[in-house]
Amino acid sequence: MNKEDKIYVAGHRGMVGSAIIRKLEQEGYINIITKTSSELDLRNQQAVESFFKTQQPDYVFLSAAKVGGILANNIYRAEFIYDNLMIELNVINSAYQNDVKKLLFLGSSCIYPKLAPQPLKEEYLLTGTLEQTNEPYAIAKIAGIKLCESYRRQYGADFISVMPTNLYGPNDNYDPESSHLFPSFIRKFKMAKENNDSTIEIWGDGSPKREFLHVDDLADACYFLMKNYSGEQIFNIGTGTDVSVLELANMMKEVIGFEGEYQFDSSKPNGTPRKWMDVSKIEALGWKHQISLKEGIEKVFEDVKDIDF
Repeated sequence: MNKEDKIYVAGHRGMVGSAIIRKLEQEGYINIITKTSSELDLRNQQAVESFFKTQQPDYVFLSAAKVGGILANNIYRAEFIYDNLMIELNVINSAYQNDVKKLLFLGSSCIYPKLAPQPLKEEYLLTGTLEQTNEPYAIAKIAGIKLCESYRRQYGADFISVMPTNLYGPNDNYDPESSHLFPSFIRKFKMAKENNDSTIEIWGDGSPKREFLHVDDLADACYFLMKNYSGEQIFNIGTGTDVSVLELANMMKEVIGFEGEYQFDSSKPNGTPRKWMDVSKIEALGWKHQISLKEGIEKVFEDVKDIDF
């Protein structure tokens, strides 16, 4: 990658895409292409083909996706599989048709089987049944990985895939209907503190374990791989450590200064019991995360403390 190369970041307004833009700008790239969803509907094949033919990007970061938490994944199942499949099919095929030098596809840790051994290794892909609540999204992401692999095998396209763990950071989604665990907790704790609430509701029993990666660390990893890796290997990106939902709550309670109690709602789903990534392959290449979870919580709370949710 040269500083003058045209780099298209699909999904630049999202948490991942905006972090990739920040990273590229920090590194001095001056020719970054972006389009909002209203300017370019990535589900529209003709529109995407026309965009690639006109713009001729050299590199593509494919972070555009329809995303959401347990609730949204379960309710909007058809939208999650259709929208994500169309985005991947159109962008990846147009990248090949227009001789893009390299494409990086953002997968998700939910591609792994629900009861896969821990920590999750890349080779566990397609070895068991998926978590039911987000199966349509997971299937779409698996299709994107296999598209990249297949275009590499048949056409020699330099398309690579990464599997981030649970992400948090700037431009996260705090909508109570569709947010993931981390932002939903930040919102709950911030509002409970401001309202002097005596309790905070936690779905399930607090036992599931999750791994959390600051999105700026993910962007750093994506940039690292775009520059240093070309091959079929998919890469987990994470911290290699996890915490229980209850442990996360306790860390946020301390950082935000909430003094109330927890109220566990056992009628709500726990989700996957554990999602802990084996990150030994990317660490062997020379990359490692930099932002600790405690530091990350402090950064996020500093960013949102003046926001009125």
